[in-house]
Amino acid sequence: MRPLAVTEHTLVSALGAGRAAHFEALAAARTGLARRDFETASLGTWIGIVEGLDALRLPAALAAWDCRNNRLAEAGLRADGFAASVARAVARWGAARIGVFVGTSTSGILHTEIAYRQRDAASGALPGWLDYEHTHNIASTARYVRARLALAGPAFVVSTACSSSAKVYANAARMIGAGLVDAAVVGGVDSLCMTTLYGFRSLELVSPDICRPWDAARSGLSIGEGAAFALLERTPAPDGAPRAWLLGSGESSDGHHMSAPHPEGAGAAQAMRAALADAGLAPGDVGYLNLHGTATPGNDAAEDRAVRSVFGTDVACSSTKGYTGHTLGAAGAVEAAITMLALEHGWLPPTLNLSTPDPALALKVLRQPLARRVRVAASNSFGFGGSNACLVLGAAP
Repeated sequence: MRPLAVTEHTLVSALGAGRAAHFEALAAARTGLARRDFETASLGTWIGIVEGLDALRLPAALAAWDCRNNRLAEAGLRADGFAASVARAVARWGAARIGVFVGTSTSGILHTEIAYRQRDAASGALPGWLDYEHTHNIASTARYVRARLALAGPAFVVSTACSSSAKVYANAARMIGAGLVDAAVVGGVDSLCMTTLYGFRSLELVSPDICRPWDAARSGLSIGEGAAFALLERTPAPDGAPRAWLLGSGESSDGHHMSAPHPEGAGAAQAMRAALADAGLAPGDVGYLNLHGTATPGNDAAEDRAVRSVFGTDVACSSTKGYTGHTLGAAGAVEAAITMLALEHGWLPPTLNLSTPDPALALKVLRQPLARRVRVAASNSFGFGGSNACLVLGAAP
């Protein structure tokens, strides 16, 4: 593919709002996870909560969209002046030439869960204030972002579990390559809800301890919430330099199992190879790999095998889920943003909570930060059902 300019990007997670807050936390090896409850869920586990969402208010004209997920999206649009950057792109390309492609796994389902608790005792009817179309509907977040930014281009949501918001980068690249749009707002938004917390616990994937990617004692993931957005443009503005470049993307769907990865990571390896081919690069050109790294025994083992089959064992790599938790449908966009921070700062983040590396895993996962300027980095995102994606990102000159 022809490289696309990432002219702006931002993120919000349990670490805070914006690029500076995140890099500060990364540099200090400070996690955003804490052992705490959420709503009516008391699971005795570590989760990552974005503070302030209950008090955040959407613009009055968009009040119909109000739910936790769209408030989280709003927090992302406000961070780092992202909405203002999109407005400048509108002046350049026109509102109809900018697409919106967003990944999420549960959208505003928490809003419906709260409504369900308040259903009529006699009839079981849900309360009248529930507006399913604007809140719970899986398309809600993309439609909210398009309305909030006053865009008029195509907009849709990708919901492929934990690969969702990595795949939207590939969607945008295809739309721009086809000449349908000149720029795109891409990202991911996923907020905590009962379905997520209890659902992952029922699958026995949630650890009672803080998540420990690649550790011999790892026992599961820590769930977080987050939002991240990037502005991709066909070419950078004449008067500005991009923050990074999208060089390539790769996707696969191995369909091995509803919730377990292919044991050899076959589909994951296919996505990584496809991303390198799309970028016209060799494995040795990649200086850093942000692992999907969920800290579940099966996922880490499968990813270790997949990465080895493509990159060997010497590539610098780490999982950053010990900072943010697994933000599910937002993970691809959140970790792409962290990868771009690594490119910008010449500083590769370590894997938090990794005390005893699993001897069965061969990758040299970073346990300490590494000050190293790399020109090319990649980020992995793998979802339920064998839906896999890999992004290849380049440093700005």
